[in-house]
Amino acid sequence: MMTRDKDESAPLDDALLTDIEALAVELAQLGGTEIRAALGGMLRVRYKSSEEDSAHFRDPVSEVDAHVETVIRERLAVHFPDHDIIGEEMDHRPGRGHDFLWAVDPIDGTTNFINGFPLFASSVGVLFRGRPIAGAVWCSTSHALEAGVYHAAVNGPLRFNGATLDSQVNPAVRRRLRGVPSAPSRPAPDWDSRKTGSAAIECAFVAAGLLEMAWFERPNIWDVAAGAALGIAAGKTMLEKQGGDDWQPFDGFQSVDREPGLWAAPMAIGSPEAVERFLREPAG
Repeated sequence: MMTRDKDESAPLDDALLTDIEALAVELAQLGGTEIRAALGGMLRVRYKSSEEDSAHFRDPVSEVDAHVETVIRERLAVHFPDHDIIGEEMDHRPGRGHDFLWAVDPIDGTTNFINGFPLFASSVGVLFRGRPIAGAVWCSTSHALEAGVYHAAVNGPLRFNGATLDSQVNPAVRRRLRGVPSAPSRPAPDWDSRKTGSAAIECAFVAAGLLEMAWFERPNIWDVAAGAALGIAAGKTMLEKQGGDDWQPFDGFQSVDREPGLWAAPMAIGSPEAVERFLREPAG
């Protein structure tokens, strides 16, 4: 197990980073392949909440969720057996405390998936000492109107299926789109709001310029780890709330005891101008 007694500012090896991004893409695509193969079948579904819980039937898990995470974990172990991994469906942490942590959401948007609503993702993010360095999000749809993987590594460009993505914003569009945690009761003054049911997709769409920004009430690390890497590559601004009412610049997935797996906080991601407007909102 690796310790943190080395220089925190030590640069990452470029060749290793390239390998990590390539594997993240492979794993996200693998998740997408498994999801597509299962779509439309009669799935076994359970709910994380008990019937006595007021949130009954709000946290579904399909048999595919666990299967996809198992497949991803097995593939990762072949390449980086000592790296840590945290996933939504399994508690096993093979390399707890390692400098490299893979955060996996096998199906983000499970409610959409089990209902056959075609908006879901398979997300693989990689952290180095708590900071996002690479991410890959397989999305069931995209700016190209086809399924594919948005991916990036630190200091590299945002890509879609291997090709560099240079998003262009149409200046004629005066009201852009914003992803929100819940459907608004009244229209926002400066933009139209959308609720997709997938934080990973919303982060990818912000990075790609399809959404001007998005914010999340309290995502887990596997919901946004890959999307944070995409946002960094695309030059987006990211904020979080930790221990107070004020939004602060996001500086990595660090909880009070330096355990990234325990991170959970409100987060916002978007263009600098959109995030600035968001901060001026009374409810922000």
